[in-house]
Amino acid sequence: MRHRPLRQTARGNLPSELSGFIGRGAELAEVGRLLEASRLVTVTGVGGVGKSRLVLAAARSAAGAAAEEWDAQEAPEPQEVPADGGAQGVHGAQEARRPGQERYCDGVWLVELACVRDPSLLELTVSEALGLTDHTTRPPRTVLAEHLAGKRLLLVLDGFEQLVEETAGLVRELLRRSPGLRVLAAGRRPLDVEGERTFPLAPPAPEEALALLLARASAADPDFAVSDADRVVLAEVCARLDGIPLALELAACRLRTLSPAQVLARLDDRFGLLTGGARGGLPRHRALRTAIGWSHELCTPAQRLLWARLSVFAGQFDLDAAEYVCAGPDLPVEGILDLLGELLAQSLLVREETPAGVRLRMLETVRLYGAGWLESLGDAVRLRRRHRDWYMGLATWCELDWFSPRQHEVAALVEAELPNLRLALECCLDEPDELHLGQYLAGTLWFFWAGCGRLTEGRHWLDRSLGAAGGAVTEYESSRLKALWVLGYVAALQGDATASMGALYECRDGAERSGNRVAAAYAVHRLGCLALVSDDMARARELLGGALEQYRAAGELNSNVLMCQVELGMALAFLGDVPGALALCGEVREICEERGERWTKAYALYVLAYAALDAGGTQEARRLLTECVEINHVFHDLVGLVLALELLALVTVAEGDPAEAAVLQGAAEPLWGGVGLQLFGSGYFNAPRLMCRERAAELLGADRYAAHAAEGRELNRESLVVRALRGAARKPLPVERGGVPGPRVARSTAPADQP
Repeated sequence: MRHRPLRQTARGNLPSELSGFIGRGAELAEVGRLLEASRLVTVTGVGGVGKSRLVLAAARSAAGAAAEEWDAQEAPEPQEVPADGGAQGVHGAQEARRPGQERYCDGVWLVELACVRDPSLLELTVSEALGLTDHTTRPPRTVLAEHLAGKRLLLVLDGFEQLVEETAGLVRELLRRSPGLRVLAAGRRPLDVEGERTFPLAPPAPEEALALLLARASAADPDFAVSDADRVVLAEVCARLDGIPLALELAACRLRTLSPAQVLARLDDRFGLLTGGARGGLPRHRALRTAIGWSHELCTPAQRLLWARLSVFAGQFDLDAAEYVCAGPDLPVEGILDLLGELLAQSLLVREETPAGVRLRMLETVRLYGAGWLESLGDAVRLRRRHRDWYMGLATWCELDWFSPRQHEVAALVEAELPNLRLALECCLDEPDELHLGQYLAGTLWFFWAGCGRLTEGRHWLDRSLGAAGGAVTEYESSRLKALWVLGYVAALQGDATASMGALYECRDGAERSGNRVAAAYAVHRLGCLALVSDDMARARELLGGALEQYRAAGELNSNVLMCQVELGMALAFLGDVPGALALCGEVREICEERGERWTKAYALYVLAYAALDAGGTQEARRLLTECVEINHVFHDLVGLVLALELLALVTVAEGDPAEAAVLQGAAEPLWGGVGLQLFGSGYFNAPRLMCRERAAELLGADRYAAHAAEGRELNRESLVVRALRGAARKPLPVERGGVPGPRVARSTAPADQP
C-alpha cells in the first residue's frame, strides 16, 4: 500500500483581481479547452482588446482547479489494488483522480514582459517571476531550464511582442526540456513555435461591450445612472470604439465628467479623449494612443508605411485592391502579400470570410491611427485618389459582369465593397473638377441601386452628383447623361413620377443634342417604364417598342435591354395581348438562361406566371412565381419580390386557401415601405391585390381576413420567403367550381387602392 504525500498548497504569483471580469464566458472556456489539448496556447489580438485579462482569468481558473484537486485528496484512498495494478496501478488511479493538481502542482506563474526591451534580460525576468535566484556563473537559460525540468506548472507570459524571436526560442527550449510545463501566452502576434495553438481574440459582442462600459462607469462613479436614451447613446459609443475593452474603460473614466452624448460627440478625436486610466497600470494601458502606438513601434518601416496606406480603405478590402492602392517605388507590389501577412500576424488586420471571398479589415481605431500617420507623411490626397481609381474600375467591371452567370457574385462583391464605393463617391464629389467621375460612378452602379434593393441610397448619390454639377454641359456629357437616365429609373421605381420625368426628358434632350444614341435609347426606355407604372399602357407600348428598336440599332444587349422587352410584355399583357406578352417574355427567358442572367429572368417569370394564371393554370403560375420569389430574395430586389408575392397571394386564393392568401397579402404590405408608393399607385399592378383581398375576405369574413393579414405583417422577410416557397401552409378550404376566378386584370382600369 502506497501512502499519500503530505498535502501541499498550489503555488504561484497571480495578482488578485481588482475589478470584475465582465463577459467573455465562451472565450474563457475555449482557452481552457485549448490548454487541455496543447502545451502552448497563445492568445492574440490588437492592443487593448483584453488579451491580458483573458489569460489571467484562464490562469486563475487553472489555479483554482488545482487547489480544488488538492482538497479532493481528503477522500480515503483504495485499500486494495489488484496484483496487476489494474489498468494503471495505484499511481495511475491517483493521476486519474487529480489531473489538475498533478498538472499544476508547482503553481501558476505570471511573467510580465511588456516593459522588457533588452533581450539579455528575458531569462532573468522569467527567473525573477518564478522566485528563482542563482549566484553562479551558469547561463541564466541553463539555470531556468534545470529548475523547470522536473516541475509541473503553468507559465503565463504577457506582452512579449517586442521580444518575439527571443521569447519563441526560450519557450521552445523550455517545453522541450520540461515535460510537465505548459505555457499560456498573450501577445499581438503568435510565437510560431511548433505545437502552438493560437486563439485570436476579437472585441466582445455589442451586449458584452455595453455591460463592460456600464460596469466600469459605475465603479468610477457610484452615482452613475443611465436612462434608456443614454443606453442608446452608449451603445453607439461602444460601436464607434469597436468594442475594444481598453477604449471602453477609458471612456468610462470620462463619464465621470462628461455626459454620454458629450463622450459620443468627442469620439472624432478619440486618441485625445481616451487618456488616463487607473494609476499604477501598465503605461501601454494608460491611453488608447499609447496602446495602438505600441503596436506601431513594433512594426518595421515597411509595415508602418503599409499600415498608413491601408487606412484609406473603409471596411473590408482584398489583396488586389491593397496591391494597386498601396504599392509604389518605396513599397514594391511583390512585397505587399508578405507585409499583409505580418500585419495580420500582429493582429493589426482581421481576416474575414465573406460571400465575396476572403477579405481583410482594420478595426476603426487602428485605421484612424494609420490615417494620422498618412496625413503626417503628406500622402493622403494621392492615396485617396488611387483608392478612388481602383473602385471606379471595380464598378465598371461589375457593370459589365452583371450580364453573365456571375451576377450573384457581382451582387455579393458590391455589397462587400459598398463602404469603399461610398468613400470613392465622396472623393469624387469633394473635388469640383471631378464631379463627372461621381456622376459616372453613381450611374455605373445602376444595377446595384435598382437590382439589389438600394433605391434610396442610389437616389442619394445620383441627386448629389447631378446637383453639385448644376446641370452644366461639359466635355464629360456622357457621364451626366448616364446619371440622368439612372436617376429617372430609380425615381420611377420609387413612385416619384415628377423627378423621374424631369431627369429623363433632360437626358433625352441632351442625348439628341450630343448625338449620343445609346443615352437616347435609355431615356426613351425609362420614359416607357414611367408610363408603365403610371398606367398609361398605350404610351408605354409605344415608348418601350421604340426603345427596343433603338437598342438594336445601337448594338446594345444587356440586362437593361432585356428588361425593356419584359416591360413591353407587361404592357401588352395589361392591354389584353397575352400571346404577345408570352412571346416577348418567353424569348427573354431563353436568352437569360443561355447567358446565365437571373435578375431580368425573374421579371420575365412574373409576366409568364401572370399569363398562366389568367388562363387558369394555377399550378404553373405557382411554379414560376416560386422561382421568381427565390431569385428576387437572393438579390434583395424588393420591387420584384413584392410584385411576385402579391401575385402569389392571388394564386393561393385561387387554389382554395384564402387564409394563407391573406397572410401573404399582409406580409407584402410592409415591404412596399422600403420601395416607395405602394404598387406605384397603379390600377393595373394593384388589380391582383384587390381581387385577392376581395375574394379572400368574402370566403373568410372581414374579421378573419384582417386577423390573418395582421399575422402576415408580423413576419420578417426571411420567414415570409420561407413560407412563400413552402407553399400553402394550411389545408385548403373547399371552394365551389368557378368560385375563384383567374385574375383577368389585363383590361382592368380600376383605380389604385390606398390602404
